[in-house]
Amino acid sequence: MPHETLTRDAVAEHNTADDLWCIIDHKVYDLTDFVDAHPGGSVVLTQVAGQDATTAFYNLHRQEPEVLEQKPGDLSAVPYAEPLWLRPQFRSPYYKESHRRLQKAMREFNDKYIYPEAQEKEKDGTFISQELIDRMAETNVLAMRLGPGEHLYGREILGELVRANARGFQDGNMAGMTISLTAVRQWLNDRELKERITQECLSGKKKICLAITEAFAGSDVAGIRTTAEKTPDGKHYIVNGTKKWITNGVWCDYFVTGCKTEKGFSVILIERSDAVETKLIKTSYSTAAGTTYIQFENAKVPVSHLMGEEDKGFQVIMSNFNHERWMMACAVIRQSRSVVEECLKWSNQRIVFKQKLIAQPTIRQKLAKMISHVEANQAWLEQITYQMCSMSYAQQAKLLSGPIGLLKSFATRSAHEIADEAVNIFGGRGLTQGGMGKVVEMFHRTYKFDAILGGTEEILADLGVRQALKEMPKSML
Repeated sequence: MPHETLTRDAVAEHNTADDLWCIIDHKVYDLTDFVDAHPGGSVVLTQVAGQDATTAFYNLHRQEPEVLEQKPGDLSAVPYAEPLWLRPQFRSPYYKESHRRLQKAMREFNDKYIYPEAQEKEKDGTFISQELIDRMAETNVLAMRLGPGEHLYGREILGELVRANARGFQDGNMAGMTISLTAVRQWLNDRELKERITQECLSGKKKICLAITEAFAGSDVAGIRTTAEKTPDGKHYIVNGTKKWITNGVWCDYFVTGCKTEKGFSVILIERSDAVETKLIKTSYSTAAGTTYIQFENAKVPVSHLMGEEDKGFQVIMSNFNHERWMMACAVIRQSRSVVEECLKWSNQRIVFKQKLIAQPTIRQKLAKMISHVEANQAWLEQITYQMCSMSYAQQAKLLSGPIGLLKSFATRSAHEIADEAVNIFGGRGLTQGGMGKVVEMFHRTYKFDAILGGTEEILADLGVRQALKEMPKSML
């Protein structure tokens, strides 16, 4: 049935709360039955009754013209919303067509399965569903998250998760595994045990996390107080102590745990038992992350669960930090780009003083600053990633800890600048957990997690310089 053509004068006759029409994008809407149900109240609608409400509507709601409507997996048409290598008019020395197919497949998976659950869990604070874990295990998304290695052999892989735009759920989506199973794969001495745990975790049947941080020891790993004492027969460790701010710990079966041993610091894999107690910690992002306080009380652990050499656990932790910090840099840089996209959309939509916001030179300067930070970080990230893929684990540990530390430090400093400018562009909406500013609000509220977790900005900046000084020519020292 063809649509009826109406004149503006005809629409203007329907201008009361009992008979309310308006025009949006040249289409006429009868909102009479919607007036009392409108989330923003009835007054907003009666103010535009019988009028062209296009400008007023898009000052309050996201503008998504039909040409920009996206299907799951589609790229954004907004400039700088995607890395340059994903835009068809640009080229990259690092990526091939297979990488583009990989990215598209993962974005489609994210849009269909991860995003809907992430939004739900972020709001109600409940934990990731076993159904989603199983789906990620079946499609090998769990395996993909560990990065390159033998664990991927024989598997088909997908790639890209941060766009779920739910910072708490992002960590709740098995982030603990991504920073602990890597250490198990590299350092657990018992090969049979290593393979069993790997299969259990990558199949989604068991969960694992990294338990290093304590209330007394954050970035200062040397300050750890949790102890592991050997039994008289030398066959077990007895572990006592606490851990704090442990991602995913509340639901995990295994804990890669930093402990004080007789002559130093060791890393031990501890299995959940009655001697392990976990409690949820509420933080400024969603409890969907499963941030946890852990208490070990006389936990008995076989010595075969030792990772690396006894009393030489710093090597285990410090080398594993490279992967964790690289992963966090990937995430915060991608989130920063999403914020830039939102700001570009909003500044081209918002009308202020009868002009689009983008018409203001100060807004364009803010956008230029944000874009520059994102693209600089993206270029550095791609360069370091290429080096990681070209090096052995031992080479990465020796050569890349400084550059990766500096990258993460700079990326989170950039996030600080981007979050600040984005809130100023969005105004009050940038502080509101709903509507058009929700992406900016979430980023502004949670970017500090990346600045703290995995090593604070100051610690990592200092690490980067100290590592560089080790490479200085001896004649200059």
